[in-house]
Amino acid sequence: MKLIKIAGASLNQTPFAWDGNKGNILEAIRQARGDNVSILCLPELCISGYGCEDMFLSSDVIETSSEILGEILPYTSGLAVGIGLPLLYQNKIYDSVAFVVDRKVIGFVPKKYLAGDGLHYEPRWFKPWPAAFCWTPMP
Repeated sequence: MKLIKIAGASLNQTPFAWDGNKGNILEAIRQARGDNVSILCLPELCISGYGCEDMFLSSDVIETSSEILGEILPYTSGLAVGIGLPLLYQNKIYDSVAFVVDRKVIGFVPKKYLAGDGLHYEPRWFKPWPAAFCWTPMP
C-alpha cells in the first residue's frame, strides 16, 4: 500500500509581490518534495497575495496570477498541489484554488462562502460559487 503524505504550507505572501510570492511557493514545493509529500495545500490567494482589495477587479491581477500559475506548473512534477489565485470565469471573479497534479491543472475550486464582516470585504471583489454547481456525493 502506498502511503499518501499531505502537508499544508503557511507562506508570507505580499500583495502584488509577484516574484517574491512565486519564490515562496516554489520553495514550499521544494521542501514538500524533500519531505516526500504527495499533496501540498498552499494558502488562499497565495499567488496574488490576499490584500489586493479593489485591484482584484483589475484584469491585470487576474492575468498575472494566471501567468504565474503557468510558470509554477513545471515544478509540480510528481506532486498534487492546491494553489490559491483569483479566477475569472463567465465574467465573474472567484477566490479559487487551482488543483495541479504532475504539471497539469486538473481543475479549480472556487470559494463558496465569502467573509464579509469586520475586516473582510470578500463579497466586494469576489462572487460566491453557486450552490447549484457544487459537487454532491451520491448516497
